Amino acid sequence: MLDGVTLDQMRTFLAAADEGSFSAAGRKLGRAQSVVSQTLANLEGQIGVRLFDRTARMPVLTEAGRALVIQAREVAARMDAFKAQAASLAGGLEAEVSVVIDVLFPMHVLAHAISDFQKHFPDTALRVHVEALGAVLQPVLDGRCAFAVMGSLPDAPPELVRERLLSLRMLMVASAGHPLAAIDGPIPPEELSRHVQLVLTDRSTLTQGREFGVLSPKTWRLADLGAKLSFLRAGLGWGGMPWNLVQADLDSGALKALEVRDFPAGGLLMPMYAAHRADTPPGPAGRWMIERLKDTADRCPKPEGDTPPAVALKAVNC
Repeated sequence: MLDGVTLDQMRTFLAAADEGSFSAAGRKLGRAQSVVSQTLANLEGQIGVRLFDRTARMPVLTEAGRALVIQAREVAARMDAFKAQAASLAGGLEAEVSVVIDVLFPMHVLAHAISDFQKHFPDTALRVHVEALGAVLQPVLDGRCAFAVMGSLPDAPPELVRERLLSLRMLMVASAGHPLAAIDGPIPPEELSRHVQLVLTDRSTLTQGREFGVLSPKTWRLADLGAKLSFLRAGLGWGGMPWNLVQADLDSGALKALEVRDFPAGGLLMPMYAAHRADTPPGPAGRWMIERLKDTADRCPKPEGDTPPAVALKAVNC
C-alpha cells in the first residue's frame, strides 16, 4: 500500500543509499543493521519495487532504486522545509507580509530591499500594494496591511507610528512646449493658476476636504503616476514629480523644471516614512523589511546627480 509509506522509511532508504551498506546506515541512524534491513524490505514490499540488489557482498541500488532515490531526496527536503517553516510560524514569523507603498517611493530602492527579503524569508509570501495619499494608510488602519511606506500624505493619524526612511526630491515640471516653460525667472502663483495642474487623487476618504500643494483651480486628478508623467510629456498640464522619474526627460529637454515663486530653488524635499499601527506592530519578517528599507535607502545606488537640497518640506501632493 503506497499510502502506508512513511518518512522514516524514506530516510532509511536514503541513509542506505548514501552510506553504501545497511550496517553503515544503521550506525548513522542509531539503529541495528537488522532494523534497517527489515525497514527496507517492508518498503520494497509496500511499493512493489526492488530497491537494492543484495546478491553481492554490499547492497547496490537497482535501476529502479537509482530512479526513486532522487524522488526520496525531494520528499525529505520538502519535509525539512515544512518543519522549518512550521517552527518559524510557531515562533511568530508571518506566513505573509502585506505592505502598501506610496507611488512616489523610489522603486529601485524597494526592489533592492525585496530582493534581500526573498533570500532571507523564501517561504514568506509578500503582497505589495501601490497607492497614493490616504489610500496608502487606509489598509494599515483597517488591519489589511502590516505597514505602509508613506510620503505623499504629509501627516498620519495618531494611532500610527512613523519611522523615517529617506527624503525624496520633488520638482514642478511641464513639457518644453507648455506656456509655463517659456517663462524666465520665478513663476508667480497667479500665473500657475491659469493652467491645468495635474495632481494625484486619493482613493480613500482620509483627505476628504483637504488639498496639498494644489495651486490652480483647474485640476485634473490621476491615480496613476505613469499616466501623470505621460500627460505631462504631452503638454496637458503641469505638476510635481519625483526628480528621479523625470531626470531623463529633463536631460533630453522633453520636460522643464519650473521655478515657482516662494518655493525652494531645486525643489521640495519630501520625507518618506514606514508607518504601522502602534497596537499591532509588524512581525519578524515585516520588522526586518522596514529595517532593510532604511539600510537600502542609504546603500542603494542612487540615480546620478541625485543631490536634493536640504530644504524644509511643504505639504504637497503635487
